[in-house]
Amino acid sequence: MEERPWLKNYPKGVPANIDPDVHATLLSFLSDIFDKYRKNTAFVNMDKVLTYDELDKSSTKLAGYFHSRGLEPGDRIALMMPNLLQYPIALIGALKAGLVVVNTNPLYTPHEMKHQFTDSGAKAIIILENFAHNLEKILGDTNINTVITTSIGEMMGFVKKRMVNLVVRKVKRMVPSFDIPNTVSFSEAIKQGAKFSVKPFETGPDDTILLQYTGGTTGVSKGAMLTNRNLVSNIVQNQAIMNPFLDGEKEIAMCALPLYHIFAFTVNCLVLMSIGAQNILITNPRDTDSLIAAFKKYPITIMTGLNTLFNAMLNHKGFGEIEHQLKLTVGGGMAVQEAVATKWKQVTGCTLSEGYGMTETSPVSCTNPLDGSARIGTIGLPLPSTDVRIVDEEGKPLPVGEIGELQVKGPQVMKGYYNRPEATAESIVDGWMCTGDIATMDEDGFFKIVDRKKDMILVSGFNVYPNEVEDAIAKNEKVLEVAAIGVPDDKSGEAVKVFVVKKDKSLTEDELKEYCKDLLTGYKRPKHVEFKKELPKTNVGKILRRKLKE
Repeated sequence: MEERPWLKNYPKGVPANIDPDVHATLLSFLSDIFDKYRKNTAFVNMDKVLTYDELDKSSTKLAGYFHSRGLEPGDRIALMMPNLLQYPIALIGALKAGLVVVNTNPLYTPHEMKHQFTDSGAKAIIILENFAHNLEKILGDTNINTVITTSIGEMMGFVKKRMVNLVVRKVKRMVPSFDIPNTVSFSEAIKQGAKFSVKPFETGPDDTILLQYTGGTTGVSKGAMLTNRNLVSNIVQNQAIMNPFLDGEKEIAMCALPLYHIFAFTVNCLVLMSIGAQNILITNPRDTDSLIAAFKKYPITIMTGLNTLFNAMLNHKGFGEIEHQLKLTVGGGMAVQEAVATKWKQVTGCTLSEGYGMTETSPVSCTNPLDGSARIGTIGLPLPSTDVRIVDEEGKPLPVGEIGELQVKGPQVMKGYYNRPEATAESIVDGWMCTGDIATMDEDGFFKIVDRKKDMILVSGFNVYPNEVEDAIAKNEKVLEVAAIGVPDDKSGEAVKVFVVKKDKSLTEDELKEYCKDLLTGYKRPKHVEFKKELPKTNVGKILRRKLKE
């Protein structure tokens, strides 16, 4: 087989390899960014602007506060908030203090919080006050002794801050009461931190700076140890793909995915910062009206998201009325359905390019070319300095066109799982990250995800991949959303069951089954159809097949 067959399809200007050691640390990288783009807008949230200069200075003060509280380089700090201006300040402040960041989903239950905080050994947390009541329940079971709380309106001007917090606290009653002693507000921590200097410390390329926990949808949630070199590499890899087609600091990105999610963390927060772009932070991505309003207010040129997010926007009457200026749309986190990608192109004029990654690869390992040659239905080509292969169940490489497990090797592959050497050894074999995803590669080096190993349905000995069933049914104009799972069947072992959210109330089970006859062979067609008002999703919008199985 031709070595790296994908290189022949790299767009002009995209290199085969990058220098993963162009910066020894992420801090060094950030320092250059601040020097270069100091006057530019970095982030906008609820119309409040944060410049690169303000981000640099505020994060330095916060780092001083961390050290004044006795936090030492290598200590872990949990960040638990949605997309607010506080997040990038907290992130970079933690890095400047040498702390290891533990991104935490603010919607976690106390049980999930306890696991993540005790497993990581977190000693500090910055948490949105809306979720502090849950922290109170488990705080005594953790090593956390520094608690910084923040409010949704805290970074706004005086009048808007009071108005926003009044609505959130008193009108919508979104802040349950809590009693945690010795807390300090985010703005007060920055104010106090200005009195202290940041103590010098040493850090290198192989030091862990981020503990990013996997979703935990199977087994216990594990912390992927991402190093300076991992994150710097993935920034430079993404730059290599994007730079020939973007105008750097003139770009404006819609950031609807939460920054604590690895996709937005790397691509929006780090990669787009590295080219001087600005991010429009959306605090509640489920509020589609706020997304549409942001599109109308700002000339958005870049958007990252999940299939469900793009689908929701396309089904909002206001989205088609916008004069779109999109240059780049990237979908990840779950499969992009062909029907959604096709309609996105029709409405916006911009190709919806699917990429691929996972927490353990920092996260991006493949993406479609940005020169107009993207192939819908594929995850594109491996990034520079990245090798990808398909292997059989014994780990032996398979030829072009064969279906097997996708494996990734490159400088963005994690150091391992925190305190889990056995799980690390199972996942990384001879430098190859075993993704658990079933895929295939064509002669041009484009990869296509067929499905997750664990989601595969076995019907009378035939493999059925839920993504293929979902993609077919999503093309029906009467379908808003669909998810497919396998259910026990006396005759075939398993049968396909689909859960459908209707776009058109007239849709019937018989009509849908008849529709599938033209698109799916017999054993792939749904035997059972259940209509639902909505499908269970993670807070970033990924459909939870596991919940449907339960």
